[in-house]
Amino acid sequence: MIIDSHAHWLPEEIITNAHFFHKGWGDIEAQLKAMDEAGISKAVLSYPTSDAHLKIGSVSRTACIYNDNVAKIIKRYPHRFIGAAMLPIDNPKDMCEELKRATEELGFKAISLASSYNGIYLDDQRFLPVYNIARQKKIPIFVHAQIVNPIGAERLQDPLLTPVIGYVFDITLSAGKLLMSDILRDYYDLKFIFAHFAGVIPFLQHRFDATYSMLRSINFVKDLKGNPSDYLKNIYVDTGGDKTKANFLLALELFGPRHILWGSDWPAKKDISNSIGAVRELAISEEDKNNILGRNLESLLAFSLSSSP
Repeated sequence: MIIDSHAHWLPEEIITNAHFFHKGWGDIEAQLKAMDEAGISKAVLSYPTSDAHLKIGSVSRTACIYNDNVAKIIKRYPHRFIGAAMLPIDNPKDMCEELKRATEELGFKAISLASSYNGIYLDDQRFLPVYNIARQKKIPIFVHAQIVNPIGAERLQDPLLTPVIGYVFDITLSAGKLLMSDILRDYYDLKFIFAHFAGVIPFLQHRFDATYSMLRSINFVKDLKGNPSDYLKNIYVDTGGDKTKANFLLALELFGPRHILWGSDWPAKKDISNSIGAVRELAISEEDKNNILGRNLESLLAFSLSSSP
């Protein structure tokens, strides 16, 4: 079974209020057709982040619009789509209530967060109540790169450099902040799934450990009670439509095949067959390939399903 861990669908109200997205992001029939052609059984729908909330009026209102409309897709195609709920991060007190509504009333099985929100990263205290619920109910958290004011946006200001560098480093920093805040250690059983291999985290594995060891020797960094890589490997990552063998090898070295989930990044990327083929061509066991292509995510979602009210 192939399950897409990184796919998107947006309701018309969000598409028309965002500057980047087009009507293709709301074509569920085209998405189903592409899934059928590629042999994909199910897909997780997560929020790709957008600036629609600026015109809509608030993130809270945008979250309500998104969740209500994705719930209709889930109800219409219960065996094909899995919803990851957007949360009203502009009203921290409402986040847990919306999570409860989404999972208990609307049929969502996961959470969708951005890597940051105007410089506020996922190590912020406001997220801890959400993490506690997700931990208790075994709800996985899908983390997508923030595209509105990511790290370095004020200096990049370029239509190519911003998505290639800004988005990737924002998600990298997000994972790094979870490391340094001890959340990856203390919430070791919380299932974070970072998009796009968690940015450049796999590339930095050895630098993290070597630099940490050097800085600890002069008491210049706090004691993490272990090497950074010990905690970074707790997270899960998706492949985001990537087909580059070197990126897979780096991810396999750090995270291992049980913590990598295949994802298409539909409809931003539409070469689904070759991104699946990239997994099929890896020099790993058939079991590991099948785990990456769907069984790993199936296991995560099975826990979520079994713990739902």
